[in-house]
Amino acid sequence: MYASYKAIDAAEKPHTSRPETPLKEVVKQMYENGSSASVIVDEYGRPIGIFTERDLVRVIATGGGLEDPVEKHMTKNPLTVGDKESLTKALAIMSQHRIRHLPVVDSEGRLVGIITAKSITEILKTYKEEVGEIE
Repeated sequence: MYASYKAIDAAEKPHTSRPETPLKEVVKQMYENGSSASVIVDEYGRPIGIFTERDLVRVIATGGGLEDPVEKHMTKNPLTVGDKESLTKALAIMSQHRIRHLPVVDSEGRLVGIITAKSITEILKTYKEEVGEIE
C-alpha cells in the first residue's frame, strides 16, 4: 500500500543540536520550533543521539540537571532509516521498536529528515486524498 513512498517522502525537517549543548537550551529550542525531538548530530551531520519529550519527562522525574550537556540525557545511537528505503520499512521499524521519531539518513549517514507520528498522519491524509479510502 505505501511501498511507492520512500522514507524521505514522509520526513520533516529535523531539529538538531550538538552534544555539548546544555539541555535547557535544547528544550527551549524544541519549544520555540514546535519540535517534539532534537536529533543530536556530530560535526559531519550524522545522528549520534536523539532527545525527545519522553527523555525530558525522564530527566525531570529523576532530578536530572537542565544545565547538563544534552549528550548526558540523550538516547545514544538512535535507530535510523535510509532515505531510499520505503515508508513501509520505516513504519515497521517504528512499530517494532515502539518509537515515535525516526531519523532519516543519506548514503553517507548524514541526517536529511525525521519521520514522526505527525508526518505519518500527514502522508496518510495525502494518500487517502490521492487514492481514496485506506483499507
